[in-house]
Amino acid sequence: MYVEIACRVLLGTVLLAAAVGKVSGRYAYREFTRSVRDMGYRPAGPLAAAVVAAEFTAVVLLAVIPRAGFLLSAALLLAFTVAVATNLRRAGATCRCFGRTAAPLGRHHVWRNAFLVGCAIAGALAPAGPVRPGEALLAVAGGLLTGVLVVMMDDLRFLFGASRRT
Repeated sequence: MYVEIACRVLLGTVLLAAAVGKVSGRYAYREFTRSVRDMGYRPAGPLAAAVVAAEFTAVVLLAVIPRAGFLLSAALLLAFTVAVATNLRRAGATCRCFGRTAAPLGRHHVWRNAFLVGCAIAGALAPAGPVRPGEALLAVAGGLLTGVLVVMMDDLRFLFGASRRT
């Protein structure tokens, strides 16, 4: 049960940050839409809107219907993984995953998304059981901390000097 709680919080944090970052202003949304177009996906406008809507929907589902939230999260993150992997060699392709930065696409984005897909699967398959408040709070804190680290991955890579695609 605690794995499910941690995974719900982790995925909810990441997907909420992604959706909010993309719609935090006209510039952020326009740049996200441009990054979709630059990756070769058309029509970019409706596809960008669908991505944001799916991210918000996954967050809500994780809160109220966890199994459906995990399934939507896994599907969405798997699609992101495929999109990033197929665009790694495209010059100038950027990750506007969280709306605020334009990090060049790298293998680390594929690994990040694969990790998140794994979390969605683990959360969906986690056994149910009684929940004790102390342990639940620890699971929430762990999921939240991990989610924040995932969201800040590109910033942390820059801070610690990662200069090549990995």
